[in-house]
Amino acid sequence: MDLPDQITIKEVGPRDGLQNEKKEISTEDKIEWINQLSESGLSYIEITSFVHPKWIPQLKDAVEVAKSINRKEGVTYAALVPNMKGLERALEADVDEVSIFMSASETHNKKNINKSIEETYPVLKEVVTGAKEAKKTVRGYVSTVFGCPYEGPVDENQVVDVCERLFDMGIDELSLGDTIGVANPRQVHEFLCKMEHVLLKDQIALHFHDTRGMALANTATALQLGYHTFDGSLGGLGGCPYAKGATGNLATDDLVHMIHEMGIDTGIDLDRLTEAGFFIQDKIGKPLPSKQMQVRAKE
Repeated sequence: MDLPDQITIKEVGPRDGLQNEKKEISTEDKIEWINQLSESGLSYIEITSFVHPKWIPQLKDAVEVAKSINRKEGVTYAALVPNMKGLERALEADVDEVSIFMSASETHNKKNINKSIEETYPVLKEVVTGAKEAKKTVRGYVSTVFGCPYEGPVDENQVVDVCERLFDMGIDELSLGDTIGVANPRQVHEFLCKMEHVLLKDQIALHFHDTRGMALANTATALQLGYHTFDGSLGGLGGCPYAKGATGNLATDDLVHMIHEMGIDTGIDLDRLTEAGFFIQDKIGKPLPSKQMQVRAKE
């Protein structure tokens, strides 16, 4: 295998993981969890979302959380921002990186953002411009890249068009999402090979969901193609509220375990990371799907 010596893992649990949880997690516990994540060796943590609280009540304390965490040097603290009002709050909270989001499929975009794809572009362009003027880096998320819960397979040309439009706005990195966990290694291989002439690998992250237990296999496929940035949610926390049954992001701790066993460096202390996983599992009050945590619980 031709594998990288090191990869970057971006932790999205405090945002993508918590946003769909029914049990409300206290602000103090969110802050403590993020502080624990900061001490695990992670270099990137997506800490919250500045979406209107009526849409995501779990993250209504976004400003307080962002202002109260202990910021560790060398760690990027990012947040999801849907529009200019959200950007105002994100800048008030002084996040390091602004994340924008949309879908590659029309129906999912309308369900998720309440706008068509074409209507979404000018809103996001405003956010990117405002964030850049404030000297912030910008990350884009594209959902339903490998399949949509409403439309099924998504036309690759449509995916490419969305990606190119976002890069034209000036984003620094793009995370390609398997929102409902339908991708398989062959599909991932074929798709990423076709995308090579369009997108630079250094500007792409992969965001796999483990709905059908395929996330690590898909990650290994992308690794062999030279991709080296991956999103994860500690413990496998999270899912997609608009995709029935799409529970569970790729568990960061399972990803770290696999990568370390393959002899690749992440800079992450797996013991500390797992301890942070048990902390948030206790606060949520239910077992998380991570295999790593299941093994550690029996030791």
